[in-house]
Amino acid sequence: MQHVNDTTPRRYAIVGTGSRARMYTRALTGTHRDQGRLVALCDTNATRMAVHNSIVTEAGLDPVPTYSPSDFTRMLKEERVDEVIVCTVDRTHADYVVAALDAGLDAITEKPMTADLEGLRRINEAQARTGGRVTVGFNYRYNPVHRQLRDLIASGVIGEVGSVHFEWLLDLRHGADYFRRWHRDKTQSGGLLVHKASHHFDLVNWWIGARPTEVFAWGRLFFYGDENGRRHGLAGDYERGHGSPAAEADPFALHMGDSPDLTALYLDAEHEDGYRRDLNVFGPGITIEDDMSVLVGYDTGARLSYHLVAYAPWEGYRISITGSRGRLELDMTEFDHTSPHQDESTPVRGMPAPKDHTSARLLLRRHWQEPEEIPIAVGEGPHGGGDQVMLDSLFGGSDDGIRPDHADGGNALLTGLAANASIDSGTPVRIADLLGTDR
Repeated sequence: MQHVNDTTPRRYAIVGTGSRARMYTRALTGTHRDQGRLVALCDTNATRMAVHNSIVTEAGLDPVPTYSPSDFTRMLKEERVDEVIVCTVDRTHADYVVAALDAGLDAITEKPMTADLEGLRRINEAQARTGGRVTVGFNYRYNPVHRQLRDLIASGVIGEVGSVHFEWLLDLRHGADYFRRWHRDKTQSGGLLVHKASHHFDLVNWWIGARPTEVFAWGRLFFYGDENGRRHGLAGDYERGHGSPAAEADPFALHMGDSPDLTALYLDAEHEDGYRRDLNVFGPGITIEDDMSVLVGYDTGARLSYHLVAYAPWEGYRISITGSRGRLELDMTEFDHTSPHQDESTPVRGMPAPKDHTSARLLLRRHWQEPEEIPIAVGEGPHGGGDQVMLDSLFGGSDDGIRPDHADGGNALLTGLAANASIDSGTPVRIADLLGTDR
């Protein structure tokens, strides 16, 4: 086997080798192997690391060393790591980001930057004392439609932004997937207002050049969970999808045996840690919300009304940004309906289908003028083409000044954490009070 050129300037280690981390493993052993070198893997589960090493060897490279989390700092030194890519459970992001920074390294972390306020404080303190770079994987920034929307706002075409309305709909396949895996536990993920909506809060912060100052929110578990499943007549009598006859006809069940990838990463790895990725979405133990409404005030005076629902019959989002000279309206349809049946687009029963047919419409409504449709080009690939462009930025240096740092990650996280606190208290939450500062 051939090795990547040892003169490659950056040496990367990946910690957390689940499904999402495969994007980075494939990039560093394939599309971006000339810009970066994967030198180590770290996980609690040796089987999953072996799956990632199979990606490495299939690319014609030697397998990389594997380490347990208890040997993380030793790995950084022994493998001469320059930058760590963190893809672990959200709650543990801060542990690895801080350890990397304290070792004099940089860190890339999947969103959200972390899942709680203590993790945010630790990351900010470590970055301040070390000066290391933290990058948050907000791939939606790199979506060409979202970049075009930002450019239009920055051009002043709608004047000063006064308000934003943002509605995001997760369909019955995609939405359900958060309620069958570890994300269903709020202590692990922070709930969808942290794990999922951090994408959206970051986009708003970035589009309008503002920071959140005050948040009010409502949230509830309306659709998923055992009680709701019984009330709506949707509950199935099974604990998990795999090997359960009662799950065979349930469109909400995930059948990992349909997928060699899911089988290798999860089914074959269960004997090590007991993690089951295919729990019944109408079973017990769900502590996150599936229907959330949020109001946000910003330091510029702008206001956001946001709604996230995880049980919609179609998938997409609607964004309206109203300013002193007009309004921009973006409608994105990723699936116009969700089929309960397995077909060529969804070969794995229960998994979200690839978003290969996204349609988009962007309208500019100036004061006193007829609406004008703005031509837009939807990117190809995951997240509207954002993943590929983000990888180019991370490993190839094509930054364009939009690479999200720890401050961006913190502002998005704070919106979600304040929203969670508001749901709990029933009152508005000031970001300054949450932080205990005079910000």
